Amino acid sequence: MDVPIKKYPTVGACGLDCGLCTKYYTVGPSRCPGCCGPDFFNKHPSCSFITCCVKKRGLETCGECPGFPCEKFKSEEEYQARDLPGYPPDRNIFRNLNFIKEHGIKRFVQQQRKRIRLLEKMIDNFDDGRSRSFFCRATALLDLTHLERSLKEATRRIKTEGIKPTDMKSKARLLRGLLNECAVKEGIELKVKKLRKKG
Repeated sequence: MDVPIKKYPTVGACGLDCGLCTKYYTVGPSRCPGCCGPDFFNKHPSCSFITCCVKKRGLETCGECPGFPCEKFKSEEEYQARDLPGYPPDRNIFRNLNFIKEHGIKRFVQQQRKRIRLLEKMIDNFDDGRSRSFFCRATALLDLTHLERSLKEATRRIKTEGIKPTDMKSKARLLRGLLNECAVKEGIELKVKKLRKKG
């Protein structure tokens, strides 16, 4: 059976920021290939958004559909309230899809690629093995200008404070602190809420 492959797997059909998710940057078989990326359907056999949007309508995202938003979506308030660990933040779903509806998928992807490049710099140069999900969340939620400034300031302070390039723990702490300062200004919580076990 021919499986349709999306042109932009870093953008979920449902509006999730797949290219800014920790699972997209996982090494090994548990890595998520993004929305409809290679081997996606073996890992995620069923998705009603993909069935409707990609398979039936031949679209990249629901934001391109004249019927958006439809009954498949929760209310924007519900997405704002949800915060699942390990996944891109649900709170971006309507923001992303409305941007795509107004400006088009290509413009959205250009903007997202800037975020992805910043995230990759953070992972390559500042990840102490414990900060990846924090950096993913920050790049998904914070203003692009704040992300760029924080990364530039962290790089500057590493040089001026004499932090060794191999001291990933200090580098990660420094960048996390700068990103947290921006988050406070924007009224955003960067710490991921942990799911409580029932029982």
